[in-house]
Amino acid sequence: MSLSDARLAQIAARFSELEARLASGQLEGAAFVAASRDYAELEPVARASEAVREMRGELASLAALDETDPEMRALAEEEVARLKAELPEAERLLAIAMLPRDTADSRPAMLEIRAGTGGDEAALFAADLFRMYERFAAEQGWRVEVISANASDIGGFKEIVANIAGSGVFAKLKFESGVHRVQRVPVTESGGRIHTSAATVAVLPEPDEVDVQIEDKDLKIDIYRASGAGGQHVNTTDSAVRITHLPSGLVVIQQDERSQHKNRAKAMQVLRARLYEKMREEAHGVEAEARKAMVGSGDRSERIRTYNFPQGRVTDHRINLTLHRLPEILEGPGLGELIDALIAEDQAKRLAAMDE
Repeated sequence: MSLSDARLAQIAARFSELEARLASGQLEGAAFVAASRDYAELEPVARASEAVREMRGELASLAALDETDPEMRALAEEEVARLKAELPEAERLLAIAMLPRDTADSRPAMLEIRAGTGGDEAALFAADLFRMYERFAAEQGWRVEVISANASDIGGFKEIVANIAGSGVFAKLKFESGVHRVQRVPVTESGGRIHTSAATVAVLPEPDEVDVQIEDKDLKIDIYRASGAGGQHVNTTDSAVRITHLPSGLVVIQQDERSQHKNRAKAMQVLRARLYEKMREEAHGVEAEARKAMVGSGDRSERIRTYNFPQGRVTDHRINLTLHRLPEILEGPGLGELIDALIAEDQAKRLAAMDE
């Protein structure tokens, strides 16, 4: 997809207009927020567009040079060759910047990890996955807050839910939803046999309160005594909260905090994220066929990745990518390579779909 010079000029003009409006100091409240959002969304497109405009302008200038000077002609030919070699990549980056964005890409995310098949070993693997995302988040400068955790007896997690806040969290992590499989010798295995276990990961964009309106009449809230690990307040204080959203049937239980009010606030945070995702899934239902062409549908039942300890490899089945860097990936730094490959594949498929 190659944009005309007129279209590039339109992008530059729109960006300059937004810059001027924001710098004027005349925008307030909702108008300022809207203009700031438009500016942030247009900025990467404008920067990529300007790079293409400059290259095209240089090519035009070089073509107009006086060719009677042999030395100048030789220099011009070298520069033209360089620009012609670099221009297609600049145009490709512009096309990527102009791809329709998921409106949730810039949002923080709710990360939910649940142990699947494999008993205690699956719970240990769920803990490994959470630590992997926690370390990756730290590298990105994101903040991780555990909302709720159901620990297993040997140190893993039957389930853990966390909020990850920062810039572009959902855009980076949205392809992590699905079934993650591990092949290794469990710590509980005395015979040295390799077992296969699994954990389910769900990454949900976290909405603003205005995105999901929840009315009190639609909620059934039960307060009861907490159970399990948690300190002296357990079994002595009615602090656990179970919220049922009657229209959807969604149920959220929160008991990690000593305060009933804190548990209720966290439960509402999780409920709001799940309702928002449900709304997104329903909205995307009309685009089901198009979504199948993407890297992954985000379906939690889809097996997406295998972590093989004996061979030290991680395989992402959606893009047939295998990296023999399992320790680095589980430690966090290596995960970025997998995520970047998934994003690049998604972009390539969407560009191809636009060209058809």
